[in-house]
Amino acid sequence: MERLLIGGLIGLPLGALGAWGAWLVAARRRDEAARGLAEGILDEARREADALRRQAELDAREEALALRRSLEAEVEESRREIRDQERRLEKRGDLLDERLDLLNKKEAELNDARRQHAGRESEVAATRQELARLEARRMEELQRVGGMSVEEARRLLLEQVERDLRAEAGERIIRHEAQVRETCRERAREILAVAIQRFAAGHTAEVTVSTVDIPNDEMKGRIIGREGRNIRTFEKATGVDVIVDDTPGVVIVTGFDSVRREVAKLALERLIQDGRIHPARIEEIVQDVRAEMDQHIRTLGRDAAREADVDGLHEKILDYLGKLKFRTSYSQNVLRHSIEVAFLTGMMAEEIGLDGALGRRCGLLHDLGKAADHEMEGGHPAVGAELLRRHGEGKEVTHAALGHHDDLRADAPYTVLVAAADAVSASRPGARRETLEKYVRRLEELESLALGFPGVEQAYAIQAGREVRVMVDSQQLDDASAAALCREVARAIQAQLTYPGEVKVTVLRETRSVEYAR
Repeated sequence: MERLLIGGLIGLPLGALGAWGAWLVAARRRDEAARGLAEGILDEARREADALRRQAELDAREEALALRRSLEAEVEESRREIRDQERRLEKRGDLLDERLDLLNKKEAELNDARRQHAGRESEVAATRQELARLEARRMEELQRVGGMSVEEARRLLLEQVERDLRAEAGERIIRHEAQVRETCRERAREILAVAIQRFAAGHTAEVTVSTVDIPNDEMKGRIIGREGRNIRTFEKATGVDVIVDDTPGVVIVTGFDSVRREVAKLALERLIQDGRIHPARIEEIVQDVRAEMDQHIRTLGRDAAREADVDGLHEKILDYLGKLKFRTSYSQNVLRHSIEVAFLTGMMAEEIGLDGALGRRCGLLHDLGKAADHEMEGGHPAVGAELLRRHGEGKEVTHAALGHHDDLRADAPYTVLVAAADAVSASRPGARRETLEKYVRRLEELESLALGFPGVEQAYAIQAGREVRVMVDSQQLDDASAAALCREVARAIQAQLTYPGEVKVTVLRETRSVEYAR
């Protein structure tokens, strides 16, 4: 037992010593492993550091190269700017040299002018002295011959000088008036030429009779209907005449109102396409087409105002403006004519310093009365002016519409411009189909018809045949007979002649008394 205890007491320190030795061995191994790991980490860190250093060096080199290229580009740009500035300075130097030469020339010319002026002043002084001497001699002669006093001689001399100056002033006024008149005429020609060149529009003559194509002659019978009821209903609903003759494949639509004629044409085409032609269907189609035509007319008016760059027009004015699309004057479409007059008036107004927008407005609306002259009494200038005044247009626009045919004195400059633009548009080659021979023949017919009445001495057709002035013998006709003759001439023109628009008849009667003093 004791041996066991002694062995145990001895074994415990030995075991502890062995355990401590084993721990030391393990700790040494761990220390060596940690040292190896640390060295591996240090090696890896050194390699990464070397890689980062090399990358940093590469980045620094690239940045340095980029900076160098940027600086070189800036230097090159600065060199180019310096070269450009040097060239500009050289040019400015050349210009300054030229200006200096010019100033030297002008200074030399000015010195010459001063010398000439000094010479003229001396001549004028000498002339004045000579005049004073002559005047004194004249006064002496007057006193010697007439025995007049100095005051009387001075008064006569002043009267003579005043008469001479008045005559000279009159001559100068006449001369300057002629120069101003010629200058104004040249300026007017230049403005018209510029306006015509800036606006060169084409023209197409239009006819006043509408034709409708039909697929076959059987359709003519369906248009006429049983005992003519279809054609009567159609003419009553549209207000036009339908001519169905032996012409193959065509039906003619005629009427004095171009809008009605267009409505009738569209309605007849739609009926032919539909195939159902009877009174109820005719009235329905005509009503639909009329509603569409009203909207189409409004659209045409808006488009025309937009094309002429005129805004703020009343809706009723746009309607009347759109109706001008279906109105012609000597085969010239009135709406296209109005747009052209608007452009020409605007350009001429700008050339002389007036408001171009107001000029375009006056030109666009100058013929507005032609859309309603069959609805209201009077010629289209008076009708158009009344419509424009009624719908809020200014006095310049209304005056241009009223006076563009020289029916009254043109107090506003825009009226004169509109009249000129209207004449330019109407006289363009190809604008109107009427030839010169036909135009002259129509004027001769007007004058011949008026000369055929008893008591008429002279008759003149003026304003392109829109007015006839009749001179009567005051011994044969009194005032009441002259008024009756005026009505008879107007009725004869209306019954016997063909003319566009209206013709104004003016009868002039005057009494002259002549005596001779012997």
